[in-house]
Amino acid sequence: PCLKFVLNRTVGFWILLDTFLAQLPQLLKILWRGSAAGLSLTSALLQLYVFSCPVVYAMASNFPLFAWGERLFTLAQTAVIVFLILHYRGDTFKGMLFLLAYSGVMFLLGSCAAAAVVSVMQASSLAALIASKGLQAGTNYCNGHTGQLSTVSVLLSWAGSLGVIFVSLQV
Repeated sequence: PCLKFVLNRTVGFWILLDTFLAQLPQLLKILWRGSAAGLSLTSALLQLYVFSCPVVYAMASNFPLFAWGERLFTLAQTAVIVFLILHYRGDTFKGMLFLLAYSGVMFLLGSCAAAAVVSVMQASSLAALIASKGLQAGTNYCNGHTGQLSTVSVLLSWAGSLGVIFVSLQV
């Protein structure tokens, strides 16, 4: 029982750390290199959608901020990554418009989305996540390299996913 407790606490801490930091290495790599080469915009947009789903659900359900606030960090980091992809492609104005429109849509969805819309978003998030990873893998294959894709971010996300699976399988 003691080992199981320690493992659960450690994995829980890892999942929380992953929530805060998974996108940060990717964001920093783009900024340090001054390039978003090799990153799929469609993949990043799908990731943003995936990270938006639990936030919209929590907002629409009037959950207190402390119950879902850590998701805002991942959401904000991913939105900045989408902006930077557009910025380094020479579409800074489109990136700013995107951030403005995205913020408005998130506010509207969180404020007055119908339960059916929130339910469909939640149900479709896994398919969007898989598509996102597939599109990025396809981009990597076509380019013959990973470009500015951060290995650390990929490993953090992978480890966090394993942690969620581990905790989910506990009885």
